[in-house]
Amino acid sequence: MQALYSWQLTGDDPKNILLAFREEDEHAKADPEYFREILMGVTGAHEELDARMQPWLGRELDQLDPVEHALLWVGQWELAERFELPYRVVINEAVELAKRFGAEQSHRYVNGVLDRLASELRASEIRR
Repeated sequence: MQALYSWQLTGDDPKNILLAFREEDEHAKADPEYFREILMGVTGAHEELDARMQPWLGRELDQLDPVEHALLWVGQWELAERFELPYRVVINEAVELAKRFGAEQSHRYVNGVLDRLASELRASEIRR
């Protein structure tokens, strides 16, 4: 999420952001391959991800808080690409990060949008 936040604010090449984050001690515990997959996957498909979530936003994309936007990208990417992760886990992780890094009520917003996206992207899993 922090790398995507940085990408939004700086417009830097995702490869440079990847290298910078890998050098930080705080990120040494993260799975480097998964981190790369998320960063490169989201930045490479951000227009598609934005288009898919637009109907559920209730506002224009440019009005999204960068933290919310990053969390919605990550959550949506995981819902679409990582079927081994239960949709409830994906949504819960995004909500917890929104509580920690987002505005006061952003966790509710992130939960609502990802819940709607999950009903589209994980319909068969939800019906079980």
